[in-house]
Amino acid sequence: MIFRLLGSGMALGLCALVLPAWGNTPELQHPTALRLAAGEATPVIDGQLDDAAWLRAPVYERFAQFLPADKQAARWRTTVQVLVTEDALVFGIRAWDPEPGRIRAPLARRDQVKADQDFVSVFIDPVGHRRTAQYVRVSAAGGVEDGLFAAEEDTEDSAPDFDLHAAATRLPDGYSIELRWPIAALRFPHDGGAPWRIMVARNIPREDRTLNVSSPALNKDALSFIAELQPLDGLGDLVEQVRERSFIGFRPELTVRSTSDSSDESGTRRTRKASLGAEFKWRPRADWVLDATLNPDFSQVELDAPQLAGNTRFALSVPEKRPFFLESADVVGPTQPDESGENRSLAAFYTRAITDPDWGLRATWRGAGAEATALHLRDAGGGTVLRAGAFATRSGVQPRGSQASFARGRTQLGDLGLAGLVSLRDFGKGLTTQVIGSDAVWRAGDNDQWRGHLLLSDTTLGLDADGQVLRVSRERGHRAWAAWRHRDADWAANVNIEEISPRFANDNGFVNQSGIRRASAFGYLRLGPREFAGIDMHDHEAQLKLQETRTLADPVLGVTAAQVVDRLFQPGFWFAAARNTGVWGHVGLDSHRARSGGPLHATRTLLIGIESNPGELLNYVDAEVEWGRRLDVDADRVGLGAQAQVQARMRLPLPAGLWLEFEQRFGLAWIDAPDGHRAFADRSAQSLVVLHLSPRDSLRLIHQQTRFNRRDDAGSNLAAQDDRGRVLSVMFQHRIGLSRIISLGLNRARQQPGAVRASEVFAKATLGF
Repeated sequence: MIFRLLGSGMALGLCALVLPAWGNTPELQHPTALRLAAGEATPVIDGQLDDAAWLRAPVYERFAQFLPADKQAARWRTTVQVLVTEDALVFGIRAWDPEPGRIRAPLARRDQVKADQDFVSVFIDPVGHRRTAQYVRVSAAGGVEDGLFAAEEDTEDSAPDFDLHAAATRLPDGYSIELRWPIAALRFPHDGGAPWRIMVARNIPREDRTLNVSSPALNKDALSFIAELQPLDGLGDLVEQVRERSFIGFRPELTVRSTSDSSDESGTRRTRKASLGAEFKWRPRADWVLDATLNPDFSQVELDAPQLAGNTRFALSVPEKRPFFLESADVVGPTQPDESGENRSLAAFYTRAITDPDWGLRATWRGAGAEATALHLRDAGGGTVLRAGAFATRSGVQPRGSQASFARGRTQLGDLGLAGLVSLRDFGKGLTTQVIGSDAVWRAGDNDQWRGHLLLSDTTLGLDADGQVLRVSRERGHRAWAAWRHRDADWAANVNIEEISPRFANDNGFVNQSGIRRASAFGYLRLGPREFAGIDMHDHEAQLKLQETRTLADPVLGVTAAQVVDRLFQPGFWFAAARNTGVWGHVGLDSHRARSGGPLHATRTLLIGIESNPGELLNYVDAEVEWGRRLDVDADRVGLGAQAQVQARMRLPLPAGLWLEFEQRFGLAWIDAPDGHRAFADRSAQSLVVLHLSPRDSLRLIHQQTRFNRRDDAGSNLAAQDDRGRVLSVMFQHRIGLSRIISLGLNRARQQPGAVRASEVFAKATLGF
């Protein structure tokens, strides 16, 4: 082995020379860092562990398997070293592989390092309470995905990005990674914090996906994946030395665009515009971060995936991707859905309700036992106002030039976390919406968690029958929610009880249904591995979902109390198999009511889904199909129909180190009328093609199509409808972390009816200082 590495050159030779020392080093119980002296040479981040400092850094290698079976001995050797420089933590990770030719290392977009690739992850919790962790994944090709992991929901959010530097090098017997994580990008208390905690994970995708972790105590019974983060030893007085250090970041951006808008009714309008914006970040000391944005340009944020909305009566939320709103995501509240599929924190604050800010200010403070954030901005408007009901969500256009304010503070009292919040939206002319509230989380032992909130709203903004905004007499409402989550070796459950009064509204939040009282429960029983019909199931579960939603009396909308909106009874299953494959399904013995006073329809459906990483070429497939007697909401009847969603991704290596990435999404929904003919069809498609010229340069094409058509139906008094949309986006991007991004592109859109057409040519440059 040593002679092979020496033959590969001096860089690999130094790596080889250090192997005997590692073998003779006493085994570390926790990852341990080496503090470099001031002025000492720091590693060059090139993925090669050949710098002199790595010869002295302690080596940690107590990895255990987490997937497919937890707490098993790790079959692939992985070692971790940590250096502490004056301004950063530097990780050196060595991943051995007995079959290096099978390492999957395609070039990928940022935040697209997924389970189909060989990668290592680093989780850091500088607060030390294991409630939230910053994480970064680095693939064997040097691709990066980063974000936040929240213990409350046991979910990760890849939207936040950190200004870090990573590189990977392929070796004859595996690969190595260097990761430089600036202290300025870490969020920790000024004093009184617990020891910093970390965990390193390594993903090995083969016939069976294996995930090894550096925390041997972690198992699947834990309420979250970060429950067993280990202390990072060797930091000494680092926090005391850097807690007063100030960091300033400045990111100006220049966008130049030429646009053309036309329709059959208004003709054509062309504009040319150059806009200069900037983001400013100041961390005066460890626990404070101050952000400001001026005239940010979000128009080139990657397109949202199209959704089937033709048979949907409630508004749909979309994830946040705009950088200004993501700094304090961990303090604002949970960013991802929990095990029930709902993200109830969006009711308190939903940043997509802010459409086009002219400027914004935000301050965030993180202490050892408490945290808080506050923001205030001016929104140019043009977004959507939502007013929910028990059976549908009404929408209108926001008045322009509003002021939005939000603040949330949270304190931790042992296992109990308490938070309070206030939200204000002022549209002028007496149109305001205010919300105050409180939420709590209680960890009742290692296997149980209780959560809930109470929000009170007050608004003078309403919508008329045509969706026009108008001032109304002051309306007050409330939203109350309590939840219990349990997980152990045998079973898991998620139970929610909530009440949303008819007049509850929040124009800084996402409220898609009100005037209801709902109870829901989802649970599963773990049945362990077994073989069935020739399929080796690594794990399988029996599942059950129950839910009932009833109306509250709403005289304004003419809704009487105690009507069943929906009643769900869905016994199902889930099992895991080779190639990171998950298969699930359920029988839906449900009931739905489409409108107040209407009949309660019995729907009977069968749902089957699959998710898999089939191979290196076709590396991801996700499909779900529901078929049976489904509710046609607009026609208020049940008919035979189906709904399907399919996503597939391929990656193909090209000559000269180029990679081609192709991703296709399809959505289809239809329901038949009583005469057997198709009542409506709803279709969406998105094709994404990315040519990766290098880890920094890419050429991207996105083509989206949507169509909803309903035939004329005299029996339901519904007129024929045919709505179509098409979007084409082509963009070249040169990107070095967050500090330098240069984009050139073309966007075209067309919408029917009305023959509305829009096109845009743009150039955008962002530089970080």
